[in-house]
Amino acid sequence: MVGVEQWAEIRRMHRVERLSIREISKRTGLHRKTIRRALAAETPPAYSRPAAVSKLDPFRDWICEQLRANPGIQSLRLREMAAELGYDGGKTIFDDYVREIRPRFLLKRTFQRTIYRPGELVQCDLWEPRALVPVGHGQTRRAWVVTTELCWSRVLAGALIFSKEAPDILWGLARCLGLIGVLPEKLVWDREGAIAPLGRPTDAFAGFCGQLGVGWVILDAGDAQAKGLLERSHRFMRSNFEPGRQFANPLDFQLQLDGWCDKVNRRVHRTVRAVPAERLIEEQARMRPLPQLLPDTDRRTVVRVPQQPFLRIDRNDYSVDPAFAGRRVELRVSQTEITAVVLDTGELACRHRRSFAGGLTVVDPAHQSELERQRARRRGRHDVEVEIRPLARYDELIPA
Repeated sequence: MVGVEQWAEIRRMHRVERLSIREISKRTGLHRKTIRRALAAETPPAYSRPAAVSKLDPFRDWICEQLRANPGIQSLRLREMAAELGYDGGKTIFDDYVREIRPRFLLKRTFQRTIYRPGELVQCDLWEPRALVPVGHGQTRRAWVVTTELCWSRVLAGALIFSKEAPDILWGLARCLGLIGVLPEKLVWDREGAIAPLGRPTDAFAGFCGQLGVGWVILDAGDAQAKGLLERSHRFMRSNFEPGRQFANPLDFQLQLDGWCDKVNRRVHRTVRAVPAERLIEEQARMRPLPQLLPDTDRRTVVRVPQQPFLRIDRNDYSVDPAFAGRRVELRVSQTEITAVVLDTGELACRHRRSFAGGLTVVDPAHQSELERQRARRRGRHDVEVEIRPLARYDELIPA
């Protein structure tokens, strides 16, 4: 049989050197018929032989029928069933054949590539750091990060919060939109309890969107793949932001997170092959600017100041001016401070810096001083002034 190299040489001598078949036969020592077959063949010679009969051949159609009925059946079970029908072949050839044809009968989920328009969507979610965040007084606390990512430019932003209640989530969302600097057409959320637990937006979330004039997209239950951009960013935060970092307090955590997001937004994004911060400049031209005032997300409640002038907020007690005991005040709780204003007069009843640690009693020195003055006045009411007369006056009354 002529090899590939010899076949190529024969064709070269005939087509390039214009040698006759007789001359080629003299030079190569091959028979003229062999040379003619080599010149007639358009493909290189290759060794082939008819396929050998396999013990698996009678069971191929049967295996396909079993996989069509149950695509997930194990190869071991199929072999046991085939052995009962007379199969006595090897394990490897059987398992290899099952592995090869099983994908024909499995229904794989396919995904459509989504094309985004500039300024169209912002994906939003909550990401939970693995480690607890220090909050002072030797305490740590579970925390979450409200994350947002513009779908077109891929700009990422985050805000640290300590509860999954609507005021905290909406405050974090407002902060992220403030960092982005513009308003999208719609916000994409999954069925977070404070956002849309049953697939419909809560009053707090709908009111927030209404004030900003943005729409929303609520995803189907269990469809986290629909906001895969942000899910991939969460994996990147877990592998790149968290390792090797230590945080002194919530402010330090937020500063480090902002710095990390700024660095990430200035690097080339692998998917869009561009710098998100540069794409944001182009995207901002097609988006609406933020309003001068973002929606108010502070907690507001009306309470009556008890006789013991302290208000319980997030596991801590904060002092109130004791002069307003028994009166109703409007309590306002933000992420940084706590204030109370008397309803009927508008006077400031208290102002404290908010602490995320627990089990604390926060007392304003002025409130403590007022308490002590009131205590002194109450004690003074029971003191009776008694006139002390000189003894000589009694001597005058007694006859000598």
